Amino acid sequence: MWAPDAEVVYVCLFDDHGDERRITLAEHSLGVWHGYVPDVAPGQHYGFRTDGRWDPAAGHLFNVDKLLLDPYARAIDKTLTPDPVLSAIAGDGGRNSGDSAPYAPRSVVVGPDVFDWGDDHRLDIAWSDTVVYEAHVHGLTRLHPDVPGPERGSFAGMAHPSVVAYLKDLGVTAIELLPTQHFLSEPYLSAHGLINYWGYNSIGFFAPHAGYSSTGTRGQQIDEFKKMVKNVHAAGIEVILDVVYNHTAESGLTGPAVAFRGYDDGSYYRRDGRGRYADVTGCGNTVQVSEPQVLQLVMDSLRYWVSDMHVDGFRFDLAPALARNGPHIDLRAPFLTAINQDPVLREVKLIAEPWDATQEGYLVGRFPRPWCEWNDKFRDAVRDFWRGRGGGVRDLALRFSGSSDLYADDGRQPSASVNFVAAHDGFTLRDLVTYDAKRNDANREGGRDGTNDNRSCNCGVEGETDNKEILRLRHRQAANMLATLVLSTGVAMITAGDERGRTQGGNNNAFCQDNETSWLSWEENSSWAHLHGLVRQLLRLRSEHPVLRPAQFFNGTPHAVHGRKDITWLLPSGEEVSESDWNDPDAATLGVFLAGDALRPNGGDGEPQRDTSYLIWMHAGAEAVDVTLPADWADHYRTLVRTDCEIDDDDPLKPGSVVTLLDHTFALFEAVSSPPPC
Repeated sequence: MWAPDAEVVYVCLFDDHGDERRITLAEHSLGVWHGYVPDVAPGQHYGFRTDGRWDPAAGHLFNVDKLLLDPYARAIDKTLTPDPVLSAIAGDGGRNSGDSAPYAPRSVVVGPDVFDWGDDHRLDIAWSDTVVYEAHVHGLTRLHPDVPGPERGSFAGMAHPSVVAYLKDLGVTAIELLPTQHFLSEPYLSAHGLINYWGYNSIGFFAPHAGYSSTGTRGQQIDEFKKMVKNVHAAGIEVILDVVYNHTAESGLTGPAVAFRGYDDGSYYRRDGRGRYADVTGCGNTVQVSEPQVLQLVMDSLRYWVSDMHVDGFRFDLAPALARNGPHIDLRAPFLTAINQDPVLREVKLIAEPWDATQEGYLVGRFPRPWCEWNDKFRDAVRDFWRGRGGGVRDLALRFSGSSDLYADDGRQPSASVNFVAAHDGFTLRDLVTYDAKRNDANREGGRDGTNDNRSCNCGVEGETDNKEILRLRHRQAANMLATLVLSTGVAMITAGDERGRTQGGNNNAFCQDNETSWLSWEENSSWAHLHGLVRQLLRLRSEHPVLRPAQFFNGTPHAVHGRKDITWLLPSGEEVSESDWNDPDAATLGVFLAGDALRPNGGDGEPQRDTSYLIWMHAGAEAVDVTLPADWADHYRTLVRTDCEIDDDDPLKPGSVVTLLDHTFALFEAVSSPPPC
């Protein structure tokens, strides 16, 4: 156990009655205390205690009364029980608050790895082919009718054939799981009868969350996690973990002492030079990943999840907090450098949430290769356009075509942009078109939590309504945003349930709601069923046609043979958008022609690939608009999607035809280059 400034370190073994046996680790070399303990078997509960100086300002918080988790524990049992014993650590309140062992979580000894992976391996799906489905292990399966009761809300539930088949049928290629490393709830939540449901409060960087295990928590959670990964992989779907290394569940100096701070608080957590925590996460502390021993812990953890648990990649919560070297951002910081040279980690999917809780920490478009990023500029542009506040069409065009202004200048690909309209944090897609204001009273924070900048539009009435016209508009607007997301260049990320019209009743920060507010309902909702069909249809098209998921940025230059550009932006008249049109703040209609016979291959050189061409119209105006289908670029057009009406015939449309789109409409046409059948 690494505790370089401790004076004594004990390993503590607990029997099934909770009785403790302490063993002193007598050997001490290079900051590591070590020793041999005989007769320890898998399933054994254990922890550590440290003793030494009590000097919080200097980063010394040794307290033999605190039972500490093993930072390298592969399994953790028992969730932290709220109690005043664990509510304070600083000053006399923490020093003399009594023994924490009856309340603290415990590490678990695990046996040798004998799991049969068969031929399972990392899938390595190309970024340009990737579609991400962001989901919560518990929330996705808690209400699923096919999942056996004891398995609902667990890793086993996520691995159930019906759940996996649903994801496969939908057309996603990767499932991104909200935190699955063992986490704790904050004491203030427990005091109000709430829990940290999302899990962004990690304490065990190697341990699958015990609360998601249906088979047991004395090591069984490891095999249950592995079975989940194996089953999901068998369907051709990758597993990406949302990981939290930027802060821990120990919170600020008045938070619970359960692990890191009891070993070397000054090394594990950043300080501001005046004895206070330097908190750039908004969660009370910031892990000091630039410290060599802490960096080694994080890197060992990441390699473990890839090599031993077979995951395909990671989404890093508040990633700029990890890109700090000293007090400031450094894009050559030890963590980023270590990832880039690591032969295991540099090959997996790496997604940054490219902001933290500081202004300096907003790094959208700045992470180095091979990183991809959540692109909140895409989110905001799409929301603003469809609610009629886009200020024209220029920003939408930039985001729809891959955000080249953010990623092309440093040689990155369009797949560097992970596009999303909604995520776990914020309104669901349905709530975006139902509420103008958040409704977070259930979080017990007086409405102070959650953003007020939702960029939503309730379509005329706040909250749920029976008004058919308003419902019709809401259904259309939700479909518009989903269609824009799926067909935009880059990596599409869909939040679980958005394709089914899931609502949180206007709560835009449901991090503490382990109830039907957050759980996905699997009951069929006929009024929102069109979204599921739309996503399935568009994801199938995207999978089958490279022109809808280009690996390279569009270049916009005419092809040498037929003179057509790979992408052409159109006015409703059918004419090409001019520079003055791009600057028109009142423009609300944008056409896009994607030429399949001008598509560049993945390498960007050589002869163009041949694919179907498509015409897209996005109309956010409050009135109907007439749009002209381009002449000479197709023999005829076939309507595939219109969010303003049912497609009740398959009659071809002639080039040059005028089509009337109702207000707030997304339309997709296939440009057919051969004569229609007689």
